Amino acid sequence: MSSYNASTDYLKSYGINNPKAIYLNMPTEALYEEAIKRGEGHVVKGGAMVFETGAHTGRSAQDKYVVREATSEKDVNWDSSAAKEANEAQFNTLYNDMMAFCDGKELFVQELYAGADESCRLKVRVIGEFAWHNMFARNMFICEKDLAKLQGFQADFTVIYLPNFQADTAKHGTRSSTVIMLNFAKKVVLIGGTQYAGELKKSVFTVMNYYLPKQGIMSMHCSANIGEKGDTAIFFGLSGTGKTTLSSDPKRVLIGDDEHGWNDKGVFNIEGGCYAKVIKLSKEMEPDIYRTTHSYGTILENVVYDTITREVDLDSDKLTENTRSSYPLSQMPRISPDNKGGQPKNIIFLTYDAFGVLPPVAKLNLNQAMYHFVSGYTAKVAGTEKGVKEPTATFSTCFGEPFMVFHPFFYAKILAEKMKANGVNAYLVNTGLFGGKYGVGQRFSIKDTRAIVNAILDGEVDKGGFHDCPVFGFGIPNAIPGVNPEILDPSKGWKDQAEYNAALKELASKFIENFKKYPENDMTSEVLKGAPKA
Repeated sequence: MSSYNASTDYLKSYGINNPKAIYLNMPTEALYEEAIKRGEGHVVKGGAMVFETGAHTGRSAQDKYVVREATSEKDVNWDSSAAKEANEAQFNTLYNDMMAFCDGKELFVQELYAGADESCRLKVRVIGEFAWHNMFARNMFICEKDLAKLQGFQADFTVIYLPNFQADTAKHGTRSSTVIMLNFAKKVVLIGGTQYAGELKKSVFTVMNYYLPKQGIMSMHCSANIGEKGDTAIFFGLSGTGKTTLSSDPKRVLIGDDEHGWNDKGVFNIEGGCYAKVIKLSKEMEPDIYRTTHSYGTILENVVYDTITREVDLDSDKLTENTRSSYPLSQMPRISPDNKGGQPKNIIFLTYDAFGVLPPVAKLNLNQAMYHFVSGYTAKVAGTEKGVKEPTATFSTCFGEPFMVFHPFFYAKILAEKMKANGVNAYLVNTGLFGGKYGVGQRFSIKDTRAIVNAILDGEVDKGGFHDCPVFGFGIPNAIPGVNPEILDPSKGWKDQAEYNAALKELASKFIENFKKYPENDMTSEVLKGAPKA
């Protein structure tokens, strides 16, 4: 381990003056050893490591803050729930206390990249007290293979991750002892009071959602893949809509499953790994992702396992419904070698409509694409989140509201410009219910959904023509090869047409009500051209 032991002077520029030791750029193998030695986690069958994150098994959205300061004040959308405001004095007090907390501690440091495109990537330094969080960072970001290039590494942004540090609500002005505080002027993210590793991943994504758009680059919470003809496709969708499943296609090459940028050269992955939800993961339906849960180098968060046989139980929600697997993209069988693709041909917005009124696929014009992108609609159903007992319409701006820094129309404008410049088609694909409301309707089969996605990607979806949905106005295909035409028009699945029409208008009214939260700007009229007519 001594070969990774850096001088304690290494981090003095941060105010970390008296650490016990600093372990720099340890490879995964060494971090495995350190995590085991420190009792942080356990090795399970196949070679993955399991870690429990304690009280926090998901993101602490209410404890995330952005510091209001001169360099970014005019850019940040302070009306968003994603931008809970902190002042510079708060940050400075918190920062100084966290640096003092590092005294006498062994710290792990990784120097990595966010962004596969070298022309706009961010150099990220991760400083933390847990070996396994450093391992997570290596999985999720892009590692430099030539270590000589890390000599004199100058970080563009630093994440300081101290799970055992507890914020003082009175002293630091926080809501609780947990804190995630981002300062664009200081180029630092502070994380304390939580072990959930997703905070690290999403903090860096939030930073990229600030820097990339300022360069005219679209930043996206999406998956992306490439077809045999080199055609790139983008999949937007919230949890439970099938984003990871549908982008993992045996006929296509995966660019990435969650975070991407889109510039004049094409689409590139922001990350170097995947962070998949694995509760009730099926070996038959998702063999590639299932395989990673039994592979060396994978981190399993809050997954239950047998302490004798070391077999993992992916069906158990004993610790949380939000069990997670973090693994490098290299574990997937069909990946883009450079984590890049060309200009996209198709964009697919995925939704799970639990009200049973949206068609399984609809073609969107440019204004509708902007509107549905800003809306970010899906529905939560019983069992997906504590306290949810009946379908609830959920809207997450740009399909990633907690991580978006600018006004959502700013991102929508860049999206529209990219779509127009490259002739990109947009489709809404509903993976939810058909034949009635929740409790009556049945979920569209994965077979039909895959056939629909394939028809989009192959261009077959356009050949049968479209008819307009009377309320939402988008185009519903008349026929798709291999798909029963009866399911293409959702109204045909309802026994009572009046009930269907009422439910359709009710969903449209939820879209319209959701849009009232956005203050008007110069893009409002263009985006609203894509709104439903209740």
